[in-house]
Amino acid sequence: MALQFVLIGGARVNERRFEEDIRVEGHIIDSLILPRVFDAIMDMGGDFDVEEIRVGRSKKEPSYARLKVFADNEERLARIITTLQDFGVDLVSAGDARTVASPRDGVLPEGFYSTTNLPTQVRLHGVWVDVADTEMDLVIVVDWEQSRARSVPIDEVRAGDQVVVGHEGVRVIPLQRERQREEFSFMQSNVSSERSKKIAIAAIAAEMRDCREQGEKIVFVVGPAVIHTGAGVYLSALIHHGYVQALLGGNAICTHDVESVLFGTSLGLSLTDGTPVAGGHQNHMRAINAIRRAGNLKQAVAQGVLTRGVMYECVTNGVDLVLAGSIRDDGPMPDVITDVVVAQKEMRRAVRGAGLVVMVSTMLHSIAVGNLLPATVRVAVVDINPAVVTKLADRGSFQAVGLVTDAELFLRQLCDELGVTYPERAAEPSAEPGAV
Repeated sequence: MALQFVLIGGARVNERRFEEDIRVEGHIIDSLILPRVFDAIMDMGGDFDVEEIRVGRSKKEPSYARLKVFADNEERLARIITTLQDFGVDLVSAGDARTVASPRDGVLPEGFYSTTNLPTQVRLHGVWVDVADTEMDLVIVVDWEQSRARSVPIDEVRAGDQVVVGHEGVRVIPLQRERQREEFSFMQSNVSSERSKKIAIAAIAAEMRDCREQGEKIVFVVGPAVIHTGAGVYLSALIHHGYVQALLGGNAICTHDVESVLFGTSLGLSLTDGTPVAGGHQNHMRAINAIRRAGNLKQAVAQGVLTRGVMYECVTNGVDLVLAGSIRDDGPMPDVITDVVVAQKEMRRAVRGAGLVVMVSTMLHSIAVGNLLPATVRVAVVDINPAVVTKLADRGSFQAVGLVTDAELFLRQLCDELGVTYPERAAEPSAEPGAV
């Protein structure tokens, strides 16, 4: 006797369980995508039959698999399918994406589709269309008349916007093994302090050269340890020689950079010999006051208050500088954005068009920027703490590769690999004691 099927919510159900036909294509064997699909189905309480499988016979030939996925209820099946889309799974019976109008500004319809940071497409009028501005944890807004789709933060959704709901007509393109980038991606297997620093830094330098040749932006995300360790001169040199198009950080990197220029200290410690300076604990406050008196960083450069350093190079070389504030900031510096929502939007704008993002000694800003990046952007995370890159990966920035070392060694060696010259010794403070 034949089983009786009915269609419920896009999935077929027989008298025993719900099912959906799916397919996945590409380098699904050597990228371990297919085993991960199997694991995800079983881990989520589902089952599957392999209906068809074709294995590529060369490094360039893609593989193909078609599966029938089963679940004991419609909700479980929907969760499984949504998870599998992160691996590039596509529904065999896919129709157009389904959209529902937003009920009011900043409010989403029930069942909205939440994006990943992977390249995504939606099916509109029978044609697969790339979703612009890919980023994790956003929603997809569709313009049906123009056959366009883009990822949008929830606070930018407006009443009446057509928001994608469900998983029908949505497909995600997984990152697959890129054989031409073996030199850079070798770091991704583990985060280890025992890995050769020279080889890893040479690979990052090669990526930076490639970005310059391709016209892609290089973005640095940096913390105050860059200044504390005396590495500010190396970062300044990289900026001066055109290897940094955007610099993202917080109040601290700006404050201690200016402190180092004006007083030769960072956190009150001499950058020459590392010893405490009398009254040095107030130098960072004096640095903030000097820039506030001038008006902002650009005016401080114009007035001759700031004559070198990281902030000086950013101003004089037109680097896109985004400083995001926090609740613990002293001052803050006048260029710091204290509204976190505005700061996030500025950071999102600054990383558009990035080919490589280098994150140095700043866990919180690294995680924040990582959340804004498409998975296709290469990310190098440099920190003395191996847990930092692990935290990034745990929060979705799985494309990040890690190097465990201190900021001074990394930036000095990076300059050497790129042939960038820098001062052999720190310059004398530009402000006399008590002058600022």
